[in-house]
Amino acid sequence: METKETIAALAALAQESRLAVFRLLIQIGPEGMAASKIAEEISVSPSALSFHLKELTHAKLVMARHEGRFVIYSANFNTMNGLIGFLTENCCGGNVCSPTTICSPTEKNMA
Repeated sequence: METKETIAALAALAQESRLAVFRLLIQIGPEGMAASKIAEEISVSPSALSFHLKELTHAKLVMARHEGRFVIYSANFNTMNGLIGFLTENCCGGNVCSPTTICSPTEKNMA
């Protein structure tokens, strides 16, 4: 992933509703979800969701496909993995590393 693509992806994710949409679509998986269901899940108006989906699509973080009269949105896992790869490319001086523990949301709130 190039620097400009990384900046576009990070800028798109740097907003609460867009981050919520992206995290929801990651959780749902490749099958994706209809825009109306996304709006329900994250409690945003359809017009606001349309704006956020446009931004995420422009950053190539989300893809859309038509199924009948519905538009189904799904996370672009290639872009997500490219972003993670770009951010961790030189992690730990080139040595293999990984988090030793991952906190659950409850543990994070207690910290």
